[in-house]
Amino acid sequence: MDNILKAAKILRNASSIVALTGAGASTESGIPDFRSSGASTENNKKYDIPVEVILSHSFFVNYTEIFYDYYKTNLVYPDAEPNDCHFALAEMEKLCNLKGVITQNIDGLHQKAGSSNVIELHGTTKLNYCMKCNKKFKLEDICDAEQNIPLCDKCGGIIKPDVVLYEEPLNQKNLIDSVNMVKESDVLLVIGTSLVVYPAAGLLNYYNGNNLIIVNIGFTPFDRSANVVINEKAGGVLKKLVTALKKQ
Repeated sequence: MDNILKAAKILRNASSIVALTGAGASTESGIPDFRSSGASTENNKKYDIPVEVILSHSFFVNYTEIFYDYYKTNLVYPDAEPNDCHFALAEMEKLCNLKGVITQNIDGLHQKAGSSNVIELHGTTKLNYCMKCNKKFKLEDICDAEQNIPLCDKCGGIIKPDVVLYEEPLNQKNLIDSVNMVKESDVLLVIGTSLVVYPAAGLLNYYNGNNLIIVNIGFTPFDRSANVVINEKAGGVLKKLVTALKKQ
């Protein structure tokens, strides 16, 4: 049986589906995966500092201006729009029992496409807050700031993106909710992630079902235990899955 049809049949017969998405879900929206793109190389040319260091909590505190220079250039895409992958997942809420999306992405595109239950493991660029008075700010406030370091208009404190940096723990409620969602699912649909970055990859250890579907350009450590593996771009695959679901 064709892999698309096989995956669609599994999804159609499922009572609880959870999708886990990574950078590959958003690359077709023009948002590069900084781990596999040239961003790291270009950054080394400019600063001679590893990306993982720049995106760490201690670096943000000690070298805030350099952090924001990298962050605004490489991680913020205010004009990005959802692609076929995002729209397909939103539509799948009506076509099958997709209970929610757990994402490693910080772009907010799942919600923009219409998904109603999204857990953002690594936070979001859409939300920002003053580290001094906790006033909330939108992404536009960060992008339009006159200073290199965005400052609070209420108290003058430094504004921090509501994203999880290296050295920072994940939001515990989000992590617990994600674990419970995976535990209760009978189908786990993995999209656009190599499943090597923890703790997100560790969520698969809580999956008790036997219907694992992986859609990813490259190999993952869980391919051998998956029912269906499709090594193609996420947008095209998810669009075909929705079409197949509608025909069933």
